Amino acid sequence: MRERLSLWAVFCLVVAFLPSQTESVAVMSVDLGSEWMKIAIVKPGVPMEIVLNKESRRKTPVAVCLKENERLFGDSALGVAVKNPKVVYRFLQSILGKTADNPQVERYLKHFPEHQLHRDEKRGTVYFKFSEEMQYTPEELLGMILNYSRVLAQDFAEQPIKDAVITVPAYFNQAERRAVLQAANIAGLKVLQLINDNTAVALNYGVFRRKDINSTAQNVMFYDMGSGSTTATIVTYQTIKTKEAGTQPQLQIRGVGFDRTLGGFEIELRLRDHLAKLFNEQKKSKKDVRENLRAMAKLLKEAQRLKTVLSANADHTAQIEGLMDDIDFKAKVTRSEFEALCEDLFDRVPGPVKEALAASEMNMDEIEQVILVGGSTRVPRVQDVLLKAVGREELSKNINADEAAAMGAVYQAAALSKAFKVKPFLVRDAAVFPIQVEFNREAEEEDGVKTMKHNKRILFQRMAPYPQRKVITFNRYTDDFVFNINYGDLSFLSEQDLKVFGSQNLTTVKLSGVGSSFKKHSDAESKGIKAHFNMDESGVLLLDRVESVFETIVEEKEESTLTKLGNTISSLFGGGSSEPSANVSEPVTDEEEVPPETGKDQEQSEKQEETAQEKPVMEEGKEGEPQAEEQKDDKEDKAETQGETEAEKAEKPEEKSNGEKAAAEEEAADKKSKPQKKSKISEDVTVELEVNDVLIPSTEDIEVSKKKLQDLTDRDLEKQEREKTLNSLEAFIFETQDKLFQDEYLAVVTEEEKEQITGKLSEASSWMDEDGYAAGTKELKEKLSDLRKLCKAMFFRVEERKKWPDRLAALNGLLNHSTIFLKSARLIPEGDQIFTEVELKTLERVINETMTWKNETVAEQEKLSPTEKPVLLSKDIEAKLSLLDREVNYLLNKAKFAKPKPKDKAKDKSSNSTENNKANSTEDAEKVIPPKSDDAEKVKPAEEPPTEEKEEDTIPELNPADDTESTESSKSENHIGDEL
Repeated sequence: MRERLSLWAVFCLVVAFLPSQTESVAVMSVDLGSEWMKIAIVKPGVPMEIVLNKESRRKTPVAVCLKENERLFGDSALGVAVKNPKVVYRFLQSILGKTADNPQVERYLKHFPEHQLHRDEKRGTVYFKFSEEMQYTPEELLGMILNYSRVLAQDFAEQPIKDAVITVPAYFNQAERRAVLQAANIAGLKVLQLINDNTAVALNYGVFRRKDINSTAQNVMFYDMGSGSTTATIVTYQTIKTKEAGTQPQLQIRGVGFDRTLGGFEIELRLRDHLAKLFNEQKKSKKDVRENLRAMAKLLKEAQRLKTVLSANADHTAQIEGLMDDIDFKAKVTRSEFEALCEDLFDRVPGPVKEALAASEMNMDEIEQVILVGGSTRVPRVQDVLLKAVGREELSKNINADEAAAMGAVYQAAALSKAFKVKPFLVRDAAVFPIQVEFNREAEEEDGVKTMKHNKRILFQRMAPYPQRKVITFNRYTDDFVFNINYGDLSFLSEQDLKVFGSQNLTTVKLSGVGSSFKKHSDAESKGIKAHFNMDESGVLLLDRVESVFETIVEEKEESTLTKLGNTISSLFGGGSSEPSANVSEPVTDEEEVPPETGKDQEQSEKQEETAQEKPVMEEGKEGEPQAEEQKDDKEDKAETQGETEAEKAEKPEEKSNGEKAAAEEEAADKKSKPQKKSKISEDVTVELEVNDVLIPSTEDIEVSKKKLQDLTDRDLEKQEREKTLNSLEAFIFETQDKLFQDEYLAVVTEEEKEQITGKLSEASSWMDEDGYAAGTKELKEKLSDLRKLCKAMFFRVEERKKWPDRLAALNGLLNHSTIFLKSARLIPEGDQIFTEVELKTLERVINETMTWKNETVAEQEKLSPTEKPVLLSKDIEAKLSLLDREVNYLLNKAKFAKPKPKDKAKDKSSNSTENNKANSTEDAEKVIPPKSDDAEKVKPAEEPPTEEKEEDTIPELNPADDTESTESSKSENHIGDEL
């Protein structure tokens, strides 16, 4: 029994020291909008949940306030924006990944003239300049906001978080996506994925309607009008079969249409300008309110409120106290006036719908329902115009318009995290902008003149699904060359959108080492230069590697039967090939070969191997499957060549002598005996990338940004620490001064002590009024520490006197129970006794020692004055309690798991023996079985342990956090000698 318990205790101890599976496994999502962000978390025991900020709100403004000595976020930053708009930065999304000459930058300055935007000469982007010391890029400011979002999530989850999924608009191009990733990197966040906000919404919708999805395709349109932009997305839901997880639901993005500048913020700006016009018309001031930045900030805040109210009311009165020069403003605005101001904006509402239908090659008849997303869809006029555009009687509102994206993104975060297991929901996102590879190659015309031809190969078509890998093979190069990665045909964008889009040239790729690879493998057949591309889960295009591939023919030695048998057995048990695998490239299983377009004849086909157009790369449902067309063509060409050679030999047999025939036959026999095998060799080609759209910051620049933000964080933490210490010092002074008038404190201090403490407290209070509020954290901590040391003895005496009654009562109660238990244990008959004499004497000794200590210490304490240091300490009482409790628990547990001696077996055996044996058995039985009397009742202790018979192999359920287990095991060790 003792051995089993010891093993169980060891098991519990090992489990206790195993790494916690729930430590720092929470993940988060950030629905990063232009004006608001919504944060969600998943942690063990808590499924998807929206994070509440410090104001207990479910959404937080994307705003940061940077003053000389403090930094504020969210609602606190917006509060400062009304008073001092120069130090508050918001709506940063529109200028991410933009060069200084982008129309979006000019538009931003028009909306926020209080800011100074300067050109970064190194990258061509912009940065905010408040002073010489305070200069921040949009990525750094966004990094601060993302770090703040993590702080909110960690406080809500009560554990560290580093993994996140962040939403971005579907229309973000490569530069904009990289900018968000840079901001997250600066913030120290590990981005599991950048997910398009429309995809996150579609995922949230599908997850909660999983049962409604079947093999029949269902097309749904999501119309999302937020604060800064509008997006229409067509999504197809259906179940598909997968090798890994069987039949699972899938969403596929089929079409996307967008308007970058159509949103609620533009409506609010129209209302703000209208209110400014009304104030100027009232002529209460000679100044133009539009030239007062602070007054315009107040008007913008009122316009935001007014837009919300007019969405539900026909008219409303706008009013602002002290708008400018202490002049109040009051004006009535009707919904009809509001709609007239934004008439041209409402005319743009159907635009994204038409673009999405065109991109998906569908019509509205194929769309089952149109679902509204985003706060600005609550404007009645927007809904009216949209209803006409989609030709429906009603619009669906069966989704949380504000939080759907955050909830969808956090579901994806849990799916990507290794700490959680979620039901699979396949997501096939789509690239909104096509990407192609362009290069120049020398071509020879029919008249022999050599010319340079510009070739294009489509890498990703418009609405091509991702994540996906592609391989492009260059067959005509034997030396170093250059190619470009650019956007494809963007004719579906308007002229204004093209200007905002920025550079259409992504990257120039310079390859070196191509010529040397051909020299190194001159005896091998070239299979071309292969460039491996990857559009990852975040929609970011990466050039993984470029390699020069060759193929050689190696002759295999004919293996003996024994060798073949050995290789077969080895392969069955997972053994690899016996041949060296160096430089042998594995077959591509998850990449697509981008095939050249076929020409009219063989010559034209060879010229157009790397041409401007691409055939349909893949059929639906075959994403990631490699194209085998090139390899097949090679085999056919070689087969044709070999066929021609043998035909020539057959046609001209008379030209060969007998010796030649014999040699040919011998050679053919050798070929049959030695089968040929093709081996591929790949040489990595050195790649130099030159970014053409927006330069990626260097590692040094990123580190500088990280340090800049860390310094601000340290400053914030220092400020918080100082404020905390200052508050603690103030509270300590006032609370202690008040305590010195309370009876329980007056009873334990002498007049001398009281005067000393009162004097120090008064001195500290005066210092606080004069210098304390300007003092540093270190000085404040020293003051607080000195006061605590001075009052420590007084507080200790008071606390001890408060604890005595409860602690002594508990000790007296345990002594009484222990004494009764000991008496009961000694009354157990010798035949049934389960406790050894040593165990009982040990308990008796502990009881006596504890009783003696208690009586002597209490008596000694009563002789002392309350102002003297006490000898009766609560910690000593607790130690005595623990020791006595351990002794009693040990004996109780021993009684609980003790197995009674067998009685019935003795009776069964006695029936088959002689009368003498019966007599002896009867006598033995009378010695074993105690008589039933009142004395037997007294044997039971105060808390009677269970007396049920236990099976030998039963392991008791023990809580690793319980002291019972460790007590028993340790006590067992103390009594090994007794049991022996």
